[in-house]
Amino acid sequence: MSDTSIQKNYIYNTAYQILVIMTPVITAPYISRVLGAGNIGKVSYESAIASYFVMFAALGSSSYGAREISYYQNDRKRRTEIFWNLIALRIICSSVCLLFYMYYAIVIRQGSQLCIMMALNIVAAALDVTWLFQGLEDFSKIIGKNALFKIAGIIFIFMFVRSRDDMLLYAFGITLLPAAGNISLWMFIWNDVDRPERKRIKPFHDFASVISLFVPTVAVSIYTMLDKTMLGMADSSGIENGYYEQAVKISKMTLTLLTSLGTVMVPRIGFYFMQNDSERIRQYMYRSYRFVWFLGIPLCLGLTGVSDNLVPWFFGQGYEKVNVLIKILAFLILAIGVNNVTGVQYFIPTQRQSLFTATVFLGLAVNAVLNILFVPKMFSIGAAAASVAAEAVIAVSQIMIVRDELCCRDIVRHIPKYLIAGMTMLGVIRMENVFFYPSVLNTAVMVISGAAVYCVMLAVIHDDFFIGLLSTAAEKIIKPVRKSKEK
Repeated sequence: MSDTSIQKNYIYNTAYQILVIMTPVITAPYISRVLGAGNIGKVSYESAIASYFVMFAALGSSSYGAREISYYQNDRKRRTEIFWNLIALRIICSSVCLLFYMYYAIVIRQGSQLCIMMALNIVAAALDVTWLFQGLEDFSKIIGKNALFKIAGIIFIFMFVRSRDDMLLYAFGITLLPAAGNISLWMFIWNDVDRPERKRIKPFHDFASVISLFVPTVAVSIYTMLDKTMLGMADSSGIENGYYEQAVKISKMTLTLLTSLGTVMVPRIGFYFMQNDSERIRQYMYRSYRFVWFLGIPLCLGLTGVSDNLVPWFFGQGYEKVNVLIKILAFLILAIGVNNVTGVQYFIPTQRQSLFTATVFLGLAVNAVLNILFVPKMFSIGAAAASVAAEAVIAVSQIMIVRDELCCRDIVRHIPKYLIAGMTMLGVIRMENVFFYPSVLNTAVMVISGAAVYCVMLAVIHDDFFIGLLSTAAEKIIKPVRKSKEK
């Protein structure tokens, strides 16, 4: 197990995340104008409701499956047992949830076509096998599939979504393609697992362990969807939910650059946990925290700086409130980045999901109380503030829990240098914003110049992490060139 595979997997993941980022950049301006905030809000609300059923369909099997597969990367027989037991469990749970959801859609929602369409999300959950490849650290298959269907989604939107009357077509596309993507991965599983023996399949064999990871999944899903659900109840027009959905989309697509590292690190931490190599785990954890400060601080500050120039041309008229929401939700980048390192990368692989659960429930309580207080009066702004506060509480509480295992000073000691570089960058962006009118070109100039200022500042203060990344990148570029010249 080498750092090379981590770097390779992170490059794979980052390349895909760039596509994830580019997808809303390409489609959001078009969708915001064609469908309008109201229709976007309605789709967002129905998707949030369906997510509760999806949550029970999957239980905690994805996290559990990826973790268990990482433990037995070299044991095909045990890997096969884990895989088919979890697949059987997911199919059973998904079938039950699908029946309940169809009752809700047909009887309670009186056959709402939009609501019925969201049932495809439950089907997608039943067929999802990405956790197998995550546990094996084989990210190329996952990313290849995701990239293909992301591109297909972009093409679908521009070909078929032409007016406000095409809301159902839009919803159909964003639910059908993920389900098709999950099905496509099944053709690759036979390289890693054997065919099932019916008598050996025990879907409830690991049920207790799966449920232990399901509990935090419930809490996370509830508080990430609670804001949209309450906004839908407070504003039946869907407009506030539409504003919130667009702002969350911008902040979350930026966040993916941080969370992609977590996806790569979980199976590696799990592997070293089984080897009882606590020192190696600590080294990886400190590097992950530092990566969050190194990339998260400029992303957070940069997003608040460019939003004034971005929103008017990106979303069009009528979305002015999104600018305010982005400035608030930008701080999710840092909070969720830290939560991803401590909770997902550390607690789950080391079988301490109970600690993860406790902190998530604390965040859920904070989020619920603040949503009840803020949403009825402040609508989407209240929901944004509640989300940031909840994630911040989780981040702080998790670091306090691990303070006896991971030195808090080593976790946070690099923040000042990245904050100095980030604030300098923000100052330059704000000055540019005074002179630049909103446009694609001007936003691009602000992003590029901001990144350049940040990098120059890190070089000036001799940040060894940044210099090390530059050296590694230069070596990877120069080495192939030298080999080609020698030939």
